[in-house]
Amino acid sequence: MARFLDRLMGKSGEDDYVEVDLGQFEEVEGDAPTIVLRVAELTRPEVLPDIKKEIYAGSILLLDISPMKREKAALDRAIGELRKCVEDVSGDIVGIGDDFVVTVPQGIKIDREKVVGGKD
Repeated sequence: MARFLDRLMGKSGEDDYVEVDLGQFEEVEGDAPTIVLRVAELTRPEVLPDIKKEIYAGSILLLDISPMKREKAALDRAIGELRKCVEDVSGDIVGIGDDFVVTVPQGIKIDREKVVGGKD
């Protein structure tokens, strides 16, 4: 009771603290994999292997395809390769406007309906 009154009155002793192991408060990573959104630019067909590596790694990709728009045949081949790669991982792929393509891994589906402003 005396210790309680001492604390209430603002008196402190040497044993008024408790050591805490901060390790017990660290966040523990779960079993769920981390999905990363990566931004890439499809500038030429030679960058396709790097982009495909990201798709196989399970990343979500936002691809800027505008640098290849002048080479229509090369762009069509590249998009075809990306579609096959996305199918391999059971993912999804969609174009956004004329300049962007989004790829997502398995377990994520892209809804093609606009939430707002899509219907006239």
